[in-house]
Amino acid sequence: MDDRLTLNVHDLEVQVLTGIYSEETGATQPLRISLSVEIDCPRQFLPDTKLAASKNYLDLKHAATAALPPGVHFTLIEGVADHICETLFLQDRRVRRVEVAIVKLAIAEAGERIGITLVRHRR
Repeated sequence: MDDRLTLNVHDLEVQVLTGIYSEETGATQPLRISLSVEIDCPRQFLPDTKLAASKNYLDLKHAATAALPPGVHFTLIEGVADHICETLFLQDRRVRRVEVAIVKLAIAEAGERIGITLVRHRR
């Protein structure tokens, strides 16, 4: 079995053009995005191990924020999640698995979390 490291970035609030209903088109809506990314890792992390042996958390944050194309309307939040996965696979060959959970904050009425989770594996 290969050793893997899972990096997590949770609860990013991002404004994204998404939705299928007329009231959702043309304006951004808030999404809460969480990521778990599995990467290949060295056999051991020593006290002086360099960052290159892992992955910078800011790369994950970037994939879920600034790397989303401005002005592009995603009909489904599944498309947002897929774009994030592809961005992470392109960033780093060591990425083996990406899990993206997205909650549509605008449709919550009583604090419930309504959304999706997409899991992709490197092919």
